[in-house]
Amino acid sequence: MKSYLLKNRFMLGAALVLVLCAAFGVITPDHSVVASVLIGLNTTAFPVNPELSAIAIAYQNPDAALIADKVLPRVPTAKKFKYTKYTVEQGYTVPDTKVGRKSEPNMVDFGGTDVTDECVDYGLDDLIPNDEVAAFESMPKPASGGPVSPAALSTMMMTGLLQLDREIRVASTVFNTASFSAGNQATLAGNTQWSDRVNSDPLNAITNALDVPLVRPNRMVIGQLAYTQLRQHPKIVQAIGKSAQTAGYASLQAIADLLELQEIIVGRSFYNTAKKGQVPSYARAWGKHCALLHIDSLAAQLGQPTFGWTAQWGARIAGVIDEPKAGLRGGQRIRAGESVKEVVVSTDAGYYFQNCVA
Repeated sequence: MKSYLLKNRFMLGAALVLVLCAAFGVITPDHSVVASVLIGLNTTAFPVNPELSAIAIAYQNPDAALIADKVLPRVPTAKKFKYTKYTVEQGYTVPDTKVGRKSEPNMVDFGGTDVTDECVDYGLDDLIPNDEVAAFESMPKPASGGPVSPAALSTMMMTGLLQLDREIRVASTVFNTASFSAGNQATLAGNTQWSDRVNSDPLNAITNALDVPLVRPNRMVIGQLAYTQLRQHPKIVQAIGKSAQTAGYASLQAIADLLELQEIIVGRSFYNTAKKGQVPSYARAWGKHCALLHIDSLAAQLGQPTFGWTAQWGARIAGVIDEPKAGLRGGQRIRAGESVKEVVVSTDAGYYFQNCVA
């Protein structure tokens, strides 16, 4: 708190002078002036800690294999942003381009729908008693490495939860029938599911599906459960091995090369579906589905078609707020968060297989 007062002594002094002058009639109480000062103070009420922000930006859980940023790449935007959606037929309907000797060329008109959206704030808080901070600061530490501070540990854990929450949001957005045109999806059942290795033919199904979207997919996004069945399927193994094999495994890159895809992105993360205090029940965030998508991280900024992207306002943040009422000796509220919005902009730039395995 002392450091906060020192850093903001000018703003605090200015606010005090304005309030006193207004109270004694020296100046007219102009709410806009006073509000501007108070807003200036409010922006520093949550001081961002560069060290903790670096942890929030860098932290990833490799065991969870989070793929959200690959599937819906981040694009810097304002808090409130606008983008234009054009009708598909405008780029595919060819007008009469022939021009008579004295006539004017045909006039074309391109129109779109402006969509206004806004980044959503996502964040978490954790309260650390000053007793724990003091205990950490007083303990002996090695010259390098050593224990992680309570604030750093809290930031890492909260960032992991924020990333997992985003993973679930992106999976729910991508693996959703509403995100694809009616003719660009199929729900598999019975002997068409890839877990039926005798009757199903995923190679034929995927190859045909790649020809359906107006914008050909360049990547496959698939849940681990579906990928396990796909890489073991005899049709895939035989096509890659170029022999009549009934068992075996195909590598990720080999399947991508076979299907002429730039990349296959496998979602492997788990999350707990039970409420707090209940017996944990773990599920796959990406389920047992598969999507063929055209993903281009620069397309949204260049006016090119892409399945979707993530609007991001500013960078991920983390910092500390003093909590004098917490515990006997006060505490520190650690906060981490980000402002993003997942957006699907082209339902014709992908194909969705629902329930690939039983």
